[in-house]
Amino acid sequence: MEQGPLRGIAFIGGAGPGSEQCGSLIAGADIIVAADSGLIAAEEAGIQPDWILGDMDSLDDLGRLAQYPLGRVIRYPTDKDYTDTELALRFLWEKGVDETWLVGGGGGRTDHLFAIRSLFERERCPDRWLTAAEDIRCLTMEQELVCTLPSNSLVSVFPLGLGPWKAESRGLKWPLEGLPWDQGFFGISNRVVEGAFAIYAHEGRFLVILPLAQSLPRTCADTN
Repeated sequence: MEQGPLRGIAFIGGAGPGSEQCGSLIAGADIIVAADSGLIAAEEAGIQPDWILGDMDSLDDLGRLAQYPLGRVIRYPTDKDYTDTELALRFLWEKGVDETWLVGGGGGRTDHLFAIRSLFERERCPDRWLTAAEDIRCLTMEQELVCTLPSNSLVSVFPLGLGPWKAESRGLKWPLEGLPWDQGFFGISNRVVEGAFAIYAHEGRFLVILPLAQSLPRTCADTN
């Protein structure tokens, strides 16, 4: 039987989904990594990650590491060239993961928030980012995001990378067709009309931000 794409989850520092949401949201993950204080969020959700990595400068208690095999804990110096989130992503990709999700990273320092947002501008970037309030998807060229959300839910769309960009939508109050996408342009606070909607990326990549609080009862999938 043909094996589907491997999914890797990186728990990172910052506000993420509640413990009740985490289980259903990350079900089916093949590899789970905790980056530094992301270990706290993972354990609070009842999840023991497969690997823990980072400089551990944000971990509340280094004693947390004692319950994990030494070979599964990778320590880095505090002065390093990459953030713990970058190290976690690189680790997952080196393990052969096809689809990468970030869990956490909401709230907190603005520079940390901007740093995570910047990861999506890179040629290889995360596929999904779950914070305490948002479900954020990276939509690549010729990929369609099909969702069902409660009517009037907010949907925001931002162009990624260098462009050009072209998108179309169904079921949103303000259609995306014909918008003058350019660097710095965005389509913020669009709304779902009646529940089912879709966004298709004809050209370029897009960041689509959905409300996490309404994500559990919905159906949502990326299709090529």
